[in-house]
Formats: sequence, C-alpha cells, structure tokens
Amino acid sequence: MAAVITPSARAAALDLLAFIDASPSPWHAVASVAGRLQQQGYRRLAETERWQLQASGRYWVERGGSVVAFAVGDQPLAESGFRIVGAHTDSPGLRLKPKPAQAGDGLLRLAVEVYGGPILATFSDRDLSLAGRAGVRTAAGVETRLLRWTEALARLPNLAIHMNRTVNEDGLKLNKQTELPLLLSLAGEGDDPALRLQSLLAENAGVDPADLLSFELCAHDAQEGRVWGAQQEFIASRQLDNLASCHAGLSALLRAGATAATAVCALFDHEEVGSESAAGAGGSFIADVLGRICANRGLDPEDLRRALARSQLVSADMAHAYHPNFPAAYEPGHKVLVNGGPVLKINASQRYATGADGAARFLALCRRAGVPCQQYAHRSDLGCGSTIGPIVAARLGICTVDVGSPMWAMHSARESAGVADHLSLIDVLTEHFRS
Repeated sequence: MAAVITPSARAAALDLLAFIDASPSPWHAVASVAGRLQQQGYRRLAETERWQLQASGRYWVERGGSVVAFAVGDQPLAESGFRIVGAHTDSPGLRLKPKPAQAGDGLLRLAVEVYGGPILATFSDRDLSLAGRAGVRTAAGVETRLLRWTEALARLPNLAIHMNRTVNEDGLKLNKQTELPLLLSLAGEGDDPALRLQSLLAENAGVDPADLLSFELCAHDAQEGRVWGAQQEFIASRQLDNLASCHAGLSALLRAGATAATAVCALFDHEEVGSESAAGAGGSFIADVLGRICANRGLDPEDLRRALARSQLVSADMAHAYHPNFPAAYEPGHKVLVNGGPVLKINASQRYATGADGAARFLALCRRAGVPCQQYAHRSDLGCGSTIGPIVAARLGICTVDVGSPMWAMHSARESAGVADHLSLIDVLTEHFRS
C-alpha cells in the first residue's frame, strides 16, 4: 500500500530541502545547525573557555565541520545517562586542490581531488558551484570565513559519444588526475590563473586578495532540492547522505523539550574518509564534550562510567533502498522500500553497530512513535559500507544502533529519498531523546 503523504510530512521534507540548500559544505552545515539552535534558546560554548552549565541548560559547541548540541536532563546524570543521536556533516564529492588554477587552450580549469567515494559520472554535465571556508588576515588577526557562490560557477562537460563510442556499454570512466579538472572560465591572454582565482575567492570572502591565506572548497550541484513524483512523494537533492540525518537529529532534539536523560545531537565531519581526525567521530570530540558535561554536573570518574553505561546512541545514516531496476544488487530477504519507514541496519561483521539489544529498543521506540520499521542487511558477496556507529560505540562503550532513511543513488551528485520517511525518522528520534 502506498504511503500517505501528510501535510506534516511534506512540511518536514521541505524544511529538510531548505536546510540542505543552505548547507553546501560541512562548515555551512554547522552554521545552519547553529542558527537553528540559537533561535531556540541554545547557547554556544567555546572549547577554550571554562564551562558553567545550568540545570536544564541548552548548549552547543563546534569543532571545525562538527557540532555537538545538548540539553541537560532533569534527572541525575549518573542515573539517567545520555540519549545521543549521531550523524555526519560531510558528503562524498570533489574538493579543490590547494593550488587548483590551471590555464591552457584558452580556458581556466580547477584541479580537484576526490573526497570519499562519490559516483564520479554523476558530477558531469551538471551546474556546479563552490562552497567552503577560507583563512583570512584581518586587523584583529587571522579568522575563518565561509565562502559560497549560489550561481553555477563550474562544469565538467562529458566527452561527446562520437569520441567515446562505447560509453553506453562500458559506462563513463574518468581518470581522477587528468579528466576531472572543472571548467571555470575563459582564460584571457596574459592572465595569471592563480591571481585570477585568488581575486575571485577574496571578493567572496570580503578581503583584499593579499589577505586570503588559505581555503578549503567543495564542488557541489548548484540545483536546489525538489519534491518530485506523480503524487509528489519523493525528494531529490545533493547531500541527502547524510544531511538528512543531521536535520532529523536536530529537529528531534528541538522537538523533544525537557527530557529525563541529557539529550545530545552529535554531528561529525570526515565520516566519508574514515572519521580519524580531530573533528571526526574517531577523534576526541564526543568524549571531550560528554566528559566536560559530567564534570560540570559534579560526576567523578566512577559516575561518568555509570552514566555512559546507562546511555544509548542512535547512529543515523542513510540506508540503501531497493532499486527494482537492479534486483541482483540486494539481499533477497531484506529489501527496504522508500516511504516504508526508518531502517535498522545490521551486519554480523560490525560494519553496523546494531545488536539484538539495541534493535529491540529501537523497534519499541518505533512502535511508540507510531511509525513502521524496516530491517536491512547487505548482500554477503558485496563489501558493506560503515558509519560512525561502530566507531563511537567502540570509543565510548555505549549501546548503539545503526538506523537511517531509505534512499536511492547514494553518493550521487543528486540523490533521492521519500517524503514520508523523513518525518518518521524525526518522530522516532524524538522518542529516543524522551526515553
């Protein structure tokens, strides 16, 4: 039976698309999260300062492209623990190299390297733009500023089929070094390509070109997210993996209100490249924040361990929806459907952290929230991806479950998912925070 797309589900999906449109890089995603938290009365903390947390206080802290928001629970922390939702802010794609400008044959191109595991062919023949951050020199010292262009700025044109006759049989294959540079503009005679790019970036940063010191830039699909389908039951956007889970976790935190346990929404950068960084799930960020919360609430090391033992983590990352054009790619007994509800992800080799205990708890939460739940296992003869779930579970020793909304075309420049699923995930994550 087809899912019913309620007005509430449609509103949640449209809000998700607006969130993604405002968040073309991990650093923009952190800024989008911070803006929504501030509107709801959350206060920003700095890692360099001493924290003074208030009873029932609401706070957030940033580290690069990662952010952790939390609301202090009403019950003693050692007795109630943490209720955590984890997700990641980064997405696979193309990143500019430190010296990307290349001039030749009358054109200015941008050298890029591959970040994570994108479907490279999907970046061709698309309106691409740039977004990221820059380190700039100011009168007050060095500071970081966000960079973003909303217009189409670059392109990766395909080679005509007349020069690539077997492309439809063999698929589009792109050499990562020689065939991925993006076309940016015509190159004027005598132009210095590096200076021209420096001026373009400096203008966006609002500084003199000599004061632009460094930058990190992502190439991304410039097209806004859309609702699609005969009944407008699907969504299409860049970066659904995994900004959809970030939005769901944040929305649930803001909806949950006062909770017995301390509610934490932890959104990490660098998941797509292994999470081993200062801002990644494999770093110290989440342990540092939880430790400081416990210290501020008067817990000693013994009570910190008691709090963690009573905690629950939901790792939210998108799931592989069944694609009827490619039935051989799926485990026959575990076909999950778009608009069929949140997905429990299970892997015996611990690529997902879900065990029977966490699965039972999540299924009970879904029942309480009134949403369906699906279960996913990968084909045994295909390599299985992973998430932040096993990493954080191993670092903290917290009971963890891996879940996500079903989607098509994961790691494409433009992915698709279901309108009904997003609100269902928000609903069950809200129940998680309140449990």
